[in-house]
Amino acid sequence: MGHPESVQTAPEITGDPRDYAVDYREVNARDNYSLHMVFRRTRPLPTDPQRLERIIRRLEEAVQGVVVRGWYDVSGFRPDADLMIWALADNAEALQDAFRKVGAIGTCHGRPALFEPVWSAMSRHVPAEFNESHLPACWGGFAPRKYATVYPFVRSWDWYYLPKARRNAILKEHGMNGRDYNDVAVSTLAAFALGDWEWTITLEADRLDRVMGVLRQQREVEARLFVRVDTPFFTGVRVEPREWVDLQPKRDDATSQGHQPEDTSCGCGHN
Repeated sequence: MGHPESVQTAPEITGDPRDYAVDYREVNARDNYSLHMVFRRTRPLPTDPQRLERIIRRLEEAVQGVVVRGWYDVSGFRPDADLMIWALADNAEALQDAFRKVGAIGTCHGRPALFEPVWSAMSRHVPAEFNESHLPACWGGFAPRKYATVYPFVRSWDWYYLPKARRNAILKEHGMNGRDYNDVAVSTLAAFALGDWEWTITLEADRLDRVMGVLRQQREVEARLFVRVDTPFFTGVRVEPREWVDLQPKRDDATSQGHQPEDTSCGCGHN
């Protein structure tokens, strides 16, 4: 594994004042887990402002034990999903707890959950095989960007049988091929045994065309020949929970169902 004498920090790579320097040795020495959780909204949200506030509060409370990299509106990019949450923690159990709590919102009084899981991917940072100073953006000092795309990744059967020098050369070509896209923050995380994939890859950028551009560009290198799985894709616009709630369709239960709204004293934010 390489031990570079000089390591570029995130702000040196991007020139973006939002980014900050980190010590890769400190990051590599600790446990770093990630969970992408994607949910479908099962029904319209209520029109009552107090009930909307409870939903916002429950969302925020659900993730208090983790660090949220971003909340994302994924509606329209896929027909089966509405909300993506990207959370980070130093242990997988905290991320599991957040996932369960989001999934429990709206379940009081015997009602079905407001958020139905569509997809999730647990992953973990492991030091890069050929360059331990290369960090995923989410722990490497790169601030979150406006857009995020995540997808799982599985290498071909023969990739790990290649000589290390050959794999190193292929990955170097891959890195050089993306040098014109330094504004796209990349987080490549290991997922072996944590799900059905070997890796998860998240791309963040302030412009959606930059995410599209780098993915198209990287189709032209040899590393592409050693890919077995790299779908599904989940793409979203970064929002705050309140913004996400404001964007959702609303329905007045009393008007649409012909009866008075249910008791809203429950703190779960049901509708």
